[in-house]
Amino acid sequence: MAHELTATGEAPAVLRNSSIDRAALAQARIDLAASLRMAARLGFAEGICNHFSALVPGRDDLFLVNPYGLAFAEVTASSLLVCDFHGNVIEGEGRPEATAFYIHARLHMKKPGARAAFHTHMPNATALTMIEGEPLSHAGQTALKFLGRTAVDPVYNGLALDAAEGDRIAAAMGDADILFMRSHGVMVTAPSIAEAWDDLYYLERAAEVQIRALQTGRPLIPVPADVAAMTAAQMRSEDAESARLHLESVKRILARSEPDYAG
Repeated sequence: MAHELTATGEAPAVLRNSSIDRAALAQARIDLAASLRMAARLGFAEGICNHFSALVPGRDDLFLVNPYGLAFAEVTASSLLVCDFHGNVIEGEGRPEATAFYIHARLHMKKPGARAAFHTHMPNATALTMIEGEPLSHAGQTALKFLGRTAVDPVYNGLALDAAEGDRIAAAMGDADILFMRSHGVMVTAPSIAEAWDDLYYLERAAEVQIRALQTGRPLIPVPADVAAMTAAQMRSEDAESARLHLESVKRILARSEPDYAG
C-alpha cells in the first residue's frame, strides 16, 4: 500500500549549513519519535503506511517526517528525515513515503499554524469515517475536547500521490484542527508535537467509547449544548500544559522499556 517518493525536481535542496536551531531540532526529533513509538504501542499504526510530521523549530520551509519503510515501532529520533517542500531530503537516510510527502508538505504550506500533523488509520476513529452523518458525537466527556474543532472531508479520492490531492485535503481541513477523511483515516494538526499527540490519543479514546456505546443498540444521549460548550472551554484552557505533561509521561515510559527511541 505504501509508495516511495521519487524526486520532484522542482527546486534544489536547501543548503545543509543553513540556519537551524540544533538543540531545538534534537528535542523535536525526540518528541516526534516518542509519539510514533507510543502510537505503535497503542495500536494506532498500520504497517508502514501512516506518518507524523512536524515543522523544524524556527523554520517554515522544512519538516521532520518518518522515513518510508520503517514501522512506527522502529523509528528513532535520528532516523527521522528533514525534508523541504519540494521532496528533497535535507538530513537523514532514505526518503519519505509518497503520500506522507504530498499530504504533509502541502498541509504545512497551506496551514502554517499546523506545526505538527499526525495522520493515522487508527481503528476506532477510522471506523467513524465509514458511517453516515457526523463522525463524532458529543455524548461523552472525552469527545467534548473536540467540540467545534473537527471537519469532514466527504470525498475519498484514492491515494494522495500528487500535490493537487494534498492541496485538496488541506482545503477540506480549512481552519479545523482535526479532519475525518472519509473511508480513509484522520489527520490531527496542532501548534506543537505534544498537543498533536494529546489530541490523537484522546480522539481515538473518544471514538472507542462512542463505538462501544453504539454497540448496545441504544441511542446516544448528547451532552446539552451549553454544558458541552462550557466543558470544552474548560478543557482547552489547560490543553497546552496538559499535553506537554502527557508527552513527558510518554517519554518516561519509553525510557524504561524502549530507550533506543531517543537515539
